[in-house]
Amino acid sequence: MKPKHMLRYCINLLFLLFFTISFSQGIGSTKKDSVYLNKYGLRIGIDLYNPIHTVLDDARKGFEIVGDYRISKKYFIAAELGYIENTTDEDFINFTTNGSYIKLGIDYNAYENWLDMENMIYVGFRYGFSTFSQTLNSYTINNDPFYDDVSIVQNGQEFDGLNGHWGEIVLGVKAELFKNLFMGFSFSGKKILTSKQPDNFKNLFIPGFNRVFLNNSGFSFNYTLSYLIPLYKKAK
Repeated sequence: MKPKHMLRYCINLLFLLFFTISFSQGIGSTKKDSVYLNKYGLRIGIDLYNPIHTVLDDARKGFEIVGDYRISKKYFIAAELGYIENTTDEDFINFTTNGSYIKLGIDYNAYENWLDMENMIYVGFRYGFSTFSQTLNSYTINNDPFYDDVSIVQNGQEFDGLNGHWGEIVLGVKAELFKNLFMGFSFSGKKILTSKQPDNFKNLFIPGFNRVFLNNSGFSFNYTLSYLIPLYKKAK
């Protein structure tokens, strides 16, 4: 899927989830004169994109655990951590990236819930850090435009001790399907801060960041299923 089409799809899905949340809250809005409580606790779950992608594409394997903890009515501390093994096949290079990552940040819920709902339409920020290795499988060279390209197989030349640091802006939705069970979707725009890379080629893929474009930017989206473990409640 092209980046432009993917971005359009993400925006449309966000609007669909927004109207779903609004409709679900409108159903029970006839209750009055009741005291409703906000739940405070740990919400933990998994990203569904990586397992689905692993089944559909042999070139990618991975998982991600997501979580957040409510610290006030509107603010949540958030974290994601995971592992990815991904083989990238470009026009002139084929390499495999293997590593783990962690992302830490904060989310702001811009949606005002009715009744006892706990849905979110949020914007957030993440700092991401990844450690990984790159294995150069093959590459293609052409020093003379009058001759065909020459493909060279490296037999798995590995570069260890690589890392990447980045920041990202997150826009997302979390909708409560059943009591304490949430389905979520988010879109992230990212920018590399620093990166340690091999001498021979640029890091074109970083675990947790995904594809790195020429201007050191990138984007990603995920689908999550999570469960809230309530620890205490506060009146709205």
